[in-house]
Amino acid sequence: MILLTGCAGFIGFHLAAELLNRGEALIGFDSLNDYYDISLKYSRLAELGINKTAISDHLPVQSAKYQNFRFIKGNLEDLEFIRTMFSTYSFKKVVHLAAQAGIRHSLNFPREYLNANIIGFYNLLETVADAKIEHFIYASSSSVYGNSNSIPFNEEERNDFPLSMYAASKKTNELLAHAFSTTKGLRTTGLRFFTVYGPWGRPDMTPFLFTDAILKGYPIKLFNEGNLSRDFTYITDIVHGILLVVNTISRNEPFEVFNIGNGKPVELFDFIGELEQALGKKAVIDLLPKQIGELDNTWANTSKFEIAYGFKSSVGINTGITNFVAWYRDFYKI
Repeated sequence: MILLTGCAGFIGFHLAAELLNRGEALIGFDSLNDYYDISLKYSRLAELGINKTAISDHLPVQSAKYQNFRFIKGNLEDLEFIRTMFSTYSFKKVVHLAAQAGIRHSLNFPREYLNANIIGFYNLLETVADAKIEHFIYASSSSVYGNSNSIPFNEEERNDFPLSMYAASKKTNELLAHAFSTTKGLRTTGLRFFTVYGPWGRPDMTPFLFTDAILKGYPIKLFNEGNLSRDFTYITDIVHGILLVVNTISRNEPFEVFNIGNGKPVELFDFIGELEQALGKKAVIDLLPKQIGELDNTWANTSKFEIAYGFKSSVGINTGITNFVAWYRDFYKI
């Protein structure tokens, strides 16, 4: 049995669906906070067979679609409940995707990141170690690299200069995982995700924000005068990478961290051009100065992950944007 935290989130939802369709016994866990439109989270859960009217704190809800899936609403800061959950279910692996997301949000609400991303992470990590779980897989982020001048980013370079509380919380996760791997013998694998996008994505991220602005005729705010690039990575490539780690049992390294990205950074102006083509409408662009906490560029060197697990990204930006826009129009009836 696998525990998947953050299963109502963007990546967690897609991973849950893939695991369930493969027949894995799964417990999905999520706090269902209102950082963004919670109705989108409930819609994701509905796709997994979970009726929101049945959801209550700490009580498992059986999926109407998958017999191998139960959902539990809870908070990782509640250590007592986390321990109770682990005493109730026999987990072999834990995939930890739950987190307080958002670089810009962390500039104004840093304590939320301390509580959810550090204290919550530690509570889960401690419980996992005590339960002798086979493998703890967790989400890190490309934000740990800060404004590194070493492009593309590789896992061996120094990355202890975060530009936001969000980035600091993710780097802290990696350090805590290393400590537990060293002192407790717990096998941990951290995955540094690079700008994930696709259907069912987060409304606070670039594809959502830009699509909404273009359709409504609002200006798109481009910071650093638009001189930004991102290693946009399509959701199916991310899920593929996670599954490679989940399904591999032959590696003996107690602590590892890998980049998961497309490996082909895209200038934001080019990204907007792809959206304009898919939407059939021109964007209004407002060029603004650089914002605190913002990385200029991200670019994943995925060679380490390719060698270790055979990972290769396969979805280009044109296909990814086309798929996202098709989903967006269908979901919002536009």
